Amino acid sequence: MYQQMIFVNLCTGDLGASKKFFTELGFTINEQFSDDTTASVVISETIVVMVHTKEKYSQFTKKDIVDSTKTSEVLIALSAESREKVDELVEKAVAAGGSVSGETQDHGFMYGRAFDDVDGHTFEVVWMDPAAVQG
Repeated sequence: MYQQMIFVNLCTGDLGASKKFFTELGFTINEQFSDDTTASVVISETIVVMVHTKEKYSQFTKKDIVDSTKTSEVLIALSAESREKVDELVEKAVAAGGSVSGETQDHGFMYGRAFDDVDGHTFEVVWMDPAAVQG
């Protein structure tokens, strides 16, 4: 059965630092689709973050490329299996050189935190009580 995937493409100022950051979060680099201009970061079987140097990224768009440390171009939200996994991933991100972004959101049935990666891209990590989703 076909399973649709998502490929998030991001620009980085330092490909080596970006690869180091994402591997310290526990994600893997798919070397088959990586080179000296791109890192293919495997988040899950269906989610891949393609991190490109500015030169490579500019081949995919005619638009200006934002400085992600100053301008938000996208918010990337990732689900987590528990509150603890939310905290664990954000703590790993901070230890790897990222920073906490915004305030913790705790609505009882939903819990979320966010971090910025080494290039300033914002990742939200959210857990939602499965019972709340069903009801």
